[in-house]
Amino acid sequence: MIKKQLIMEKAIELFAKQGFEATSVQQITEHCGISKGAFYLSFKSKDELIIALIDHFMIQIISSIDYVVKSSEDSNELLYKFYYSTYHSFHKHSDFARMFMKEQTQTFNQEFISKTRYYDSLIDKIILTMIDRLYGESVKETKYDLLFCIKGFMRTYSELFLFYNVTLDLNLLSKSLVEKTNLLAKHTSIPFISQDLMKMFELSTFEELKQEQILELLEQKIEELEASIEKESLTLLKQHIVEQNLSRAIVKGLVENIRNHPHCRPVSYLLDRYFQF
Repeated sequence: MIKKQLIMEKAIELFAKQGFEATSVQQITEHCGISKGAFYLSFKSKDELIIALIDHFMIQIISSIDYVVKSSEDSNELLYKFYYSTYHSFHKHSDFARMFMKEQTQTFNQEFISKTRYYDSLIDKIILTMIDRLYGESVKETKYDLLFCIKGFMRTYSELFLFYNVTLDLNLLSKSLVEKTNLLAKHTSIPFISQDLMKMFELSTFEELKQEQILELLEQKIEELEASIEKESLTLLKQHIVEQNLSRAIVKGLVENIRNHPHCRPVSYLLDRYFQF
């Protein structure tokens, strides 16, 4: 296992149990069985490690949800798949989800808060895309309220298995939330969240994807993959980011080549954001 990956996995275990503030670099290195020097070769500080964890896991979770929304052809099944994928991702990354939700209510770290708002804005965009597809003009005045209701369902019900150790039937939960969401979409008539208010939220959470961050991630995925169309597509995309040598249509096609590969899905999502598809 790569040392950086080992540190991240072991740190998650400690953060989930103790929280950020109560966990020291010394405890992390002892839990990993490495020296402090080895830790600081991978991360400049505990705060940098925390941000790396947020980036890694939030992209995993968000890209999975985004893939479901974009790839689901049956609108009747879309909302169910959305909820099921959401809770499946939370369950898969339960240590991180538990840590992330706890720290949201406790931390005063501005970089953590900024990251949280940024990823929250990405989730907003995915859900709004789904709402427009499912309900269209019928929720024109109330779609932002519906957005916040859906996010409330996502958070509140996830607490049942993250904090109360309750075994959940994800199939039944997803069906139940589909019913509740459809009722809200049909009967809500008094809007509270306006488009102008949403624009203010967006302005306060914008974060540009930097070229060096994308290139680093592409290089990592290229090294991980065996020879394949996905690896070749990643190589061409990396070259294009540096040289700007391909048409927009070709770039979009290359991103589509990697979208269905489970290990490349987070990269495809970030590339969508980077190229503004």
